[in-house]
Amino acid sequence: MSPTTPTAQLALDTIYQKPTRGIPSWLINPMEHSIIERLAGVPEGEYAQKPREVYRAMQINVGTCLMDQWIPENPLSMGIRGYEEASREATTGATEIMVDGMVIDSPEAVVEHMERFVFPKLIAAVRDFDEDARIRQIVEQECAVQEEIGPTMLKSPYDVILFPRFDYATYGYVNYFSAYALYPDVMEKSFSLQADLAVRNNRAAVKAIAEGNLPPLVRLDHDMADSRGTLVRIDSLDRIWFPHFARSIEPAAKAGIKMIWHCDGNLMEMVPRLLDCGLVGFQGFQYEDGMDYERICKMKTRDGSSLIIIAGVSVTQTLPMGKPADVKREIDWLVEHGPQTGLFLGASSSIAPGVPWENIKTMVEGFAYYRGKGRQ
Repeated sequence: MSPTTPTAQLALDTIYQKPTRGIPSWLINPMEHSIIERLAGVPEGEYAQKPREVYRAMQINVGTCLMDQWIPENPLSMGIRGYEEASREATTGATEIMVDGMVIDSPEAVVEHMERFVFPKLIAAVRDFDEDARIRQIVEQECAVQEEIGPTMLKSPYDVILFPRFDYATYGYVNYFSAYALYPDVMEKSFSLQADLAVRNNRAAVKAIAEGNLPPLVRLDHDMADSRGTLVRIDSLDRIWFPHFARSIEPAAKAGIKMIWHCDGNLMEMVPRLLDCGLVGFQGFQYEDGMDYERICKMKTRDGSSLIIIAGVSVTQTLPMGKPADVKREIDWLVEHGPQTGLFLGASSSIAPGVPWENIKTMVEGFAYYRGKGRQ
């Protein structure tokens, strides 16, 4: 897929870290329906009736250049007051966690379920992995989204590079992290088997990106920190997670696929380690939690190159609680301290209901200014 519009070309040139006049915009994901409709220029109530069309129109109108995660129906999960009908699941208040007919009520239950169900499935998935089918799936899904969003936005692959993950969403935080602390050998086996499958998948993903002429930028997205720091001690990650993470992404890193990490919480301890494993940049940033944007933007990849940064206006502080002048000041700060090449502008994450319209309007206008004039 080759760009046919100036905005998509700007995004591709920035991925390749070429000098550009303008700074491209990354997608925005407002969750308040009236904001989506206002940005899309459609009547009130139309988003719920035509979510994909209205969401796409919004992205076009705000000048989005790069789209990786295409989630046009995601805001339908939220009402004007937030999640009004939250489901009761493992991490959202479920009174009982049942998985494959097993009640998960202890770290021992987590271990038993992994050994009885998860590990055999992972072993079988590695054994039966169909590389050709996976290549076709990636190319078809990425091309289909590019066709849907249109030529003004460049679609980069999302969720195509696999790596070992924490499984707290299945078992619940207390059960999973208790098992992590008490049974590190079992946890490492989980990460090792996940990495075995990831290596097979990621070899296929590399071929799919080449065969489909897809943009070589992939964002890895998995929450591993809160406002205090990593969810587990960093030294335990060094022992049982990072070696398998590095092994899993190495096929993509060696092929020149530019992988960046979505930042939730305070990931500062992980940042240099992720770069050592082959990542080339970051997206998100909760500055109030200790993510040092200026310091990160001065770091280098393991081969000495500058980073790719998707810099975000804060959705937890500046947008909901600041004034338009604060939004403008933050955008200027992001640009001033961001890398000279490889910089995108966006919001730091999804924008919750209740953000003042004037702040969103100022953000969109700021993106347009830098898209047209760059750092001049």
